Amino acid sequence: MAAPLDDRALVAAAQGGDRGALDQLFRRHYDRVHAVCRRITGNEADAADAAQEAMIAMVRGLARFDGRASFGTWAYRIATNASLDELRRRRRRPVVAGRDRSGDEGHHEPHEPVDPAAGMRIDQLSDRMAIDAALAALPEDFRVPVVLRDVADLDYAEIAAVLDIPVGTVKSRIARGRGMLATTISRADGNHTATSHRPTTAD
Repeated sequence: MAAPLDDRALVAAAQGGDRGALDQLFRRHYDRVHAVCRRITGNEADAADAAQEAMIAMVRGLARFDGRASFGTWAYRIATNASLDELRRRRRRPVVAGRDRSGDEGHHEPHEPVDPAAGMRIDQLSDRMAIDAALAALPEDFRVPVVLRDVADLDYAEIAAVLDIPVGTVKSRIARGRGMLATTISRADGNHTATSHRPTTAD
């Protein structure tokens, strides 16, 4: 039985008009593309729209894909842009006054994690529902780089290029975002435990 083709071979075949290679390539990456969209947009409906737009953009742009980055990295960049476009369409109010261009509302970006758990990747946290809820509550400026690092597995330079921000800002936002996630999930676990063990009283 022949070994499955790698992405590079599938891309070359798809660019040559092989529809089967194109379908195989997209099936291979769709779950991760959808995961990026879901965790950036924060809900399934917007994720489905963003993922569909991302796949359309990939079909249209495949002929221009030059292979300098991996196909996966290219696909996740497109998924990120589609998700951010979906978020922009969803917004109904202007940016809050006083928010600077970096989107950090006047706080200073820490150079070190703000919490001992801040270096923990989100894939090391076991409760997926808790992660999804915590990510949805995370400000976009922190949610997007965390998703790009921990879901799409882009490196810091790639994330900086996607978001058009310095690498140092990427690193500090990821550290802060992971710390906020860990704190939110820890509090949720603590509240659940406290509620579960709260004694009942008779009327």
